[in-house]
Amino acid sequence: MTDRATGDDFRTRFVDGEALGTWVSIGHPAMVEAAARAGFDFVLVDTEHTEMSLETVAELARAAAAAPGELGVIVRPAWNDPVRIKRVLDIGVDGIMVPMIDTPEAAKELVRATRYPPDGVRGVASGRAAGYGQNFVQYVAEDHRSLLTIPQIETPTGVENAADIASVAGIDALFVGPADLSASLGVFAEWDAPELGDAMASVIDAGRNAETPVGTLTVRESDVPDRVGRGFDYLIAGKDMTTVIETGEQIRETYEESVSSQK
Repeated sequence: MTDRATGDDFRTRFVDGEALGTWVSIGHPAMVEAAARAGFDFVLVDTEHTEMSLETVAELARAAAAAPGELGVIVRPAWNDPVRIKRVLDIGVDGIMVPMIDTPEAAKELVRATRYPPDGVRGVASGRAAGYGQNFVQYVAEDHRSLLTIPQIETPTGVENAADIASVAGIDALFVGPADLSASLGVFAEWDAPELGDAMASVIDAGRNAETPVGTLTVRESDVPDRVGRGFDYLIAGKDMTTVIETGEQIRETYEESVSSQK
């Protein structure tokens, strides 16, 4: 995480299930500043399915640090790869969310990728995360352990193993990836399918039993009450590109209706 004083506060709110985030796929600092001004607790910066470079992620992290309020930054790398993960963490973010974690063994590998020896395999460096060397010893010895480490549950195998994954030391939360999970269950984009609902409930129960918060993504505002009602502890609500497109469509439709009414 960064050396901002807000970091520990954000981590506490997150693990207590009191954080609301939003999804960032547009690699421009203004999107992060807008999220801060909207009052979100954190942004999820996606590098799995976007064109964002490490340089772009670093600029977004700086934008969050400079934005009004207290905005956490969680980054999703492309895979459970210690090389990819350490490069993201060296930027100085608050947490990492990794796709397709299906087993407790994979979860342990994820945790080890975030930890320095002897507890892990992360290479030691004095980058932005360590204050460019000013906080080097303290960061390596202890501070890096406060990074949020979040595996995504996205397959039937992941659902089946959710309780064991949640119980792995160093795992701070679970995240249900609704699109991939629905696809893997054979009900892609059928958000009300019983199979998907049952899988979500199973992961929520596993997290509750392990005292580990469970979250998910809802792209649209109208779906927020449903996800809260299902028992998710935290949400990532809204996705920048979808919001821009759908809001634009609404404006266009309102304009066309207004013009039509004047004829």
